[in-house]
Amino acid sequence: MKTALDTQALDQLFREAHTYSHFTDEAVSDDTIRDLYELLKWGPTSMNTQPARYVFVRGAEAKEMLVPAMVASNAEKTKKAPLTVIVGMDSEFYEHLPTQFAAYDAKPMFAGNAALAEATAFRNGTLQGAYLIMAARALGLDCGPMSGFDPAKVNAAFFPDGRTKANFLINLGYGAANGHHPRGPRLPFEQVAKIV
Repeated sequence: MKTALDTQALDQLFREAHTYSHFTDEAVSDDTIRDLYELLKWGPTSMNTQPARYVFVRGAEAKEMLVPAMVASNAEKTKKAPLTVIVGMDSEFYEHLPTQFAAYDAKPMFAGNAALAEATAFRNGTLQGAYLIMAARALGLDCGPMSGFDPAKVNAAFFPDGRTKANFLINLGYGAANGHHPRGPRLPFEQVAKIV
């Protein structure tokens, strides 16, 4: 029987976690990046589609390619962040279904329907980006997810083949003291949910 996580774990993942704009200079190691993927990959996607693709931007040259695509309010914090993840989505994710989804041959339903493939890639790739955030928090990292960037510039620089497209970006690292804004409120249950 599974048990609920303890209060400290729940605080780290949800209640005390913040969106960070500023990080310390401490680098995120290759081992931590790999550990991050080894956790997030287990999050569910429909038909095990796994459409998300990740580019971990850390080097100075790669940052110089990324920063000009950011809106002004995100450019400097992205330049200074130890690591930025581009969460992309593979429009031809279904090529992997024969080895990843054994229940039946689902590849033709996507290969012959670009609209369905695009909607599936967006929905499930976004889920995988959320799993990345939670896995990062579980590993002691802080996150700054962003949507303020020019997708065409990011795609041209990092996904030139056109098969993968940027969905959103996440700055990662170890949050600096006072590196986040005060927590905003959240809507109450009664305003957003009902039990039927």
